[in-house]
Amino acid sequence: MEGDAFSDSNLNGKIVQTFQKSFVQVQTILDQNRLLIQEINQNHESKIPDNLSRNVGLIKELNSNIKRVVDIYADLSNCFAKSMDASSEGDSNAALKSDRHKRHRPG
Repeated sequence: MEGDAFSDSNLNGKIVQTFQKSFVQVQTILDQNRLLIQEINQNHESKIPDNLSRNVGLIKELNSNIKRVVDIYADLSNCFAKSMDASSEGDSNAALKSDRHKRHRPG
């Protein structure tokens, strides 16, 4: 049982690290997007042809960043689902062990 508790704690720690890392990545990308949007808006308001043509590349970069955020959240969702499956398997394995232990007790 002690080994199970340790592995559960270890698994939970890895999950938390994964979530933290992912949220830092997302926040960094969102901060970049905020700056891109500001620049796009300034370029649009300036109506200077070079600035307007530069917006094409900035908008492509913005779209790419949004796709990256979606991918990170998809990976995070998969990680969470796997951890829930592993947790459920651990719970059912613990229940099976407990049931076996109860059945083999001397009466």
